Amino acid sequence: MLDQKLSKKYEPSTRIDDVFKGYDITFLTNEHGEPVTLFFGKRRPDGAIAGERYTRTIKRQLDSLEVKSSHWDLRGKVTRG
Repeated sequence: MLDQKLSKKYEPSTRIDDVFKGYDITFLTNEHGEPVTLFFGKRRPDGAIAGERYTRTIKRQLDSLEVKSSHWDLRGKVTRG
């Protein structure tokens, strides 16, 4: 599932291009390797995605990097880069 991909940790501050159920996805990670921006739709020839953009809000345990909770918010349509 998509939430499994987005709950993993990846290389810090990087861009990951992937495919999920026939849709192109790109996500950007923060300095801890956690996905924080997601583009979901159809990849254009220049590599950008036309579709929707989501951002993630992460709340951490007090004095820790452990994630207490997080949620994704739809930020709107993306039609050009």
